[in-house]
Amino acid sequence: MSENRLKRRKLHNKLFTKNRLVILNEETFEELFSFKLNLMNVFVVATSGAILLITFTTFIIAFTPLREFIPGYSSSKLKKDATELALKSDSLSLALKKNEAYIKSIQKVLTGQLEYAKFNKDSILAISEETPSKFDLSASEEELELRKEVTKEEKKSQSNASKAKKK
Repeated sequence: MSENRLKRRKLHNKLFTKNRLVILNEETFEELFSFKLNLMNVFVVATSGAILLITFTTFIIAFTPLREFIPGYSSSKLKKDATELALKSDSLSLALKKNEAYIKSIQKVLTGQLEYAKFNKDSILAISEETPSKFDLSASEEELELRKEVTKEEKKSQSNASKAKKK
């Protein structure tokens, strides 16, 4: 036990012993300035300086265009352009499908597989449009059971809360 106390006391003395840092002019030995320091002050100043430097660097990278040079980050202009191009490609593919359906119908008329009287551009385009598939949105049995359990738990918690307020 006394060994630990001696070690702690030695460490405390090393950390808090006052030292003087003096800056001298080498030619005239004139003292330019001096500091009274201890090891703890140096440690605290160095640690806080490192934290400030890391924080400052992080903010510079995060809030300036420098972040674009980090792998995984892309510029906002690039994201906007990609979105616009995706929308254009979707509309172009839809227009291409419509034109292909129209051309196939014209080929049927020219080869004699379809009568001219039945040929109408609007009906062809209406056929080529994809109708969204219908989904069954009704609740399953498991979902209905879960809803019942949740309502039971809500009723229990409300009754417990009202009992606690009465007390």
